[in-house]
Amino acid sequence: MKFRLAFLAVLLGAVVLVGAGPGVGATPPRATQCAANYPAATTPVAFWSTEARCAIVPAGPGGILGSENFGNKFPGEAAVYMGIVHVAIYDAAVAVEGGYQPYAATPTAPADTSPEAAIATAAYDTLTGLQPQLGGNPTILVNDYAGYMAAVPDGTAAEQVAKQNGIDVGQQVAAAVLALRVNDGRGCSTTLQNLDPPAGVLGAPVAGVWQPNATGMVLGLCLPGMRTLALQSASQFRPGGPNALTSQEYADDFNQVKNLGRIDSTSRTPDQTNEARFWTDHDIRQWNDGLLKLGHDQGLDLVQTARMLAMAHVAGGDAMIACFDAKYHYWFWRPYQAIPQADNDGNPDTIADPSWQPIGATPNFPEYPSAHACHSTAVVEALDALFGTDKVSLTLTSRTPGLPDAARVRTYDRLHDVVKDVDWARVLVGFHFRNSDLQGSALGGKVGRYVADNYFHPVG
Repeated sequence: MKFRLAFLAVLLGAVVLVGAGPGVGATPPRATQCAANYPAATTPVAFWSTEARCAIVPAGPGGILGSENFGNKFPGEAAVYMGIVHVAIYDAAVAVEGGYQPYAATPTAPADTSPEAAIATAAYDTLTGLQPQLGGNPTILVNDYAGYMAAVPDGTAAEQVAKQNGIDVGQQVAAAVLALRVNDGRGCSTTLQNLDPPAGVLGAPVAGVWQPNATGMVLGLCLPGMRTLALQSASQFRPGGPNALTSQEYADDFNQVKNLGRIDSTSRTPDQTNEARFWTDHDIRQWNDGLLKLGHDQGLDLVQTARMLAMAHVAGGDAMIACFDAKYHYWFWRPYQAIPQADNDGNPDTIADPSWQPIGATPNFPEYPSAHACHSTAVVEALDALFGTDKVSLTLTSRTPGLPDAARVRTYDRLHDVVKDVDWARVLVGFHFRNSDLQGSALGGKVGRYVADNYFHPVG
């Protein structure tokens, strides 16, 4: 304990010395800008969790609190990358602290092992191992790791041994995790044609069939073929498919999003507009920051925090893989396509509106099921299992441009209140039909429960 307190004192001192020369007390500006701006990021697990988020999530809105990100992954793929890095952080913590079953083959750490060095090295080696596909700037990670490790005490012989033991353990953990992800489908060259799309995707429009926006990059093409982190397969919990275009259920969802989700809706309240826009931020950034605050508020120790993050991010990553497996299996159209083309859907209760537009730019991939619903519900179910109750207070934030300051923070008294919020938000923003949100949440819930039932268990 004295060792850790001394390390944190040194690290917090380094935060103040931005721009100092190399050596102890010098932390690179990127690391300070990324991790140290977050009060909950002062422990090794939280610091390197935040560093992972910065290296995976693209730069976005929010001034300093947006430009610290230097990754390039949209939320679907970012969730998988976060899952990979966080099992390495978890396994390093377990190797040093014990108490839980490791995710991969984990070395036995000597008694005098620095957890700071082990966790930092496991995270850094995993991030740089993923880097060719990650597409970020490896120099930033190199400098951040060097600055962090310079703050780990090594002035005495005992400290030198502990630090080196930590480095060795971290390297072994990262190697084991990366070995599991060799040729896992990341960085694939898959095209739309490779996914065997139905008629209407690439040719003349067909009712009910999604067509890509020609002005933007199609996203998530690698995810259906990506190796899962915990599930037996991407299609293990594949849902049954969207409502038939001629059904009353489809007509009800159609008219709901047509009314509430249009950019100039007179039925949507200002609070509902804020709710819709809140969830257009990068949800991996939102969730990771919220998870770190949750771990801090719940008083979780080092290994408990690592376990919480690993469970949440593995569940979230597999939910995204499973969700995009379903998206590119059903190829269902988006509201901004369905509403102008409603004269062709065969349903007398849907009326076309050629001028209809949602609040924001619709993500460029098929509609069913909702990825936000899949991901958020998987995380919530993992947290519910970990804490053994739904009654856990959780705070999430948004950096969406133009969102009023008073609407940038949302606090939930129960975990599943987040799911309700997300499911409605995706209708209110005009991106999804209600059924797709509900089916996405059902899928995410199954994934989250599967991860909790099969991984990260206490020893004995």
